[in-house]
Amino acid sequence: MINRAVLTGRLTKNIELRSTVSGTSVAPFTLAVARSIVREGQQQADFINCVVWGRLAETMAKYLNKGSLIGVEGRIQTRHYDDDHGTKKYVTEVVVDNFTFLEKAQL
Repeated sequence: MINRAVLTGRLTKNIELRSTVSGTSVAPFTLAVARSIVREGQQQADFINCVVWGRLAETMAKYLNKGSLIGVEGRIQTRHYDDDHGTKKYVTEVVVDNFTFLEKAQL
């Protein structure tokens, strides 16, 4: 079976690095991926939830900013949790295991 996602897009905001209770770095982020369809003169985009762990999360948080154009590779994961009201919430996201800078850094 194959579960592989390859995306090219722009970060919707700066990556916020967090740590788990055990000290593992984690950084959830959203990637805006342009669609090939233009509707009413406007470029359409999909906003894909992603998460990256460990040293890769630290590297991405250090070198990337809102609007950075990157490529990511990973796997699609679904998970669920109960919110504060006891309602079950479902999340689908790409767990990133590799990324590529696609433009020079903005200084």
